[in-house]
Formats: sequence, structure tokens, C-alpha cells
Amino acid sequence: MIRREVENLTEEPELNPVIESLRKRGHRITAQREKILKIFIDLPHGHHLSAEDLHGKLIDEGMNVSLATAYRTLKLLSSLGLLRELDFAEGHKHYELKQDDLPHQHIICTNCNKTLEFEDHFLEDAGQKIGAKYDFEVVDAQFKIFGQCPECQR
Repeated sequence: MIRREVENLTEEPELNPVIESLRKRGHRITAQREKILKIFIDLPHGHHLSAEDLHGKLIDEGMNVSLATAYRTLKLLSSLGLLRELDFAEGHKHYELKQDDLPHQHIICTNCNKTLEFEDHFLEDAGQKIGAKYDFEVVDAQFKIFGQCPECQR
């Protein structure tokens, strides 16, 4: 039954361009890859997942997937530019769906790890200018601010 559910995921319009991108690059479209992409597409705005978080969601949804498979798939999808790998200085990576039309940065509380997203076009422009100065084609730029959130300042 789970297999049939996963096979129907390709009928979802928001998943199709991502699946096509994988196919065009010669990668197999496995049930696990489809389900992982669907999980990221369905994440509420501003949410990020670690490999462990993703693995837990897959298990909760009845998929028999190892943590190693979750890590390998995250690495593959990141290397293909479908996911963005984020380091919030917690000892492990977080991931989010890469959406070129929604560039944003992060501000992270060093006490409770609360993470907020913000947009600042100045930072985007600065990244492009720095890349151009050194003759780099910028494909991604990440800017993180670390500090204490209002709750932790009390």
C-alpha cells in the first residue's frame, strides 16, 4: 500500500519539476527519493530538517528506510542543487528545499537554536559582487547571524 502511495506522488504538480530534474541527470527515481522530496516540498515555510529528523518522518510514514539511505539521499539532492545544506553550528547539517525565487538568510539563537529566516537584498547583491570581483559564478550564498533571541536574553 505504501508503494502505491509513493508512486502517485509524481502526479503532484509541485513535485514534477524536481523529479524531471533528477531524470534528466540520469538518476533513478526511487520511492525513497520521491518521498523525501515530497517531505521537503510539504515542509512549512522556514522549517529545516536534519538527516535524523528526515529519517524519523520517513519511519513515521511507514517507510522502511535506513538512516544511511537518508544521509546518502540528502547528499545526492544537495549535490544536484535541489536541496540547500545548512550549518547552524549544532554539530550536524540541516536541509531545506532550494527555491531560487525565495533567497533568504538565517538568524540563529546560540542558546536555544531558534532559527528565523529573513530576506535582505543587500546581502544577495554583496554575494554577487564579491563573486564577480574574484571571477566566480555564484551558485549559492549563505549568510548567518548568531546571537541570543529575546526569550534567552531574559
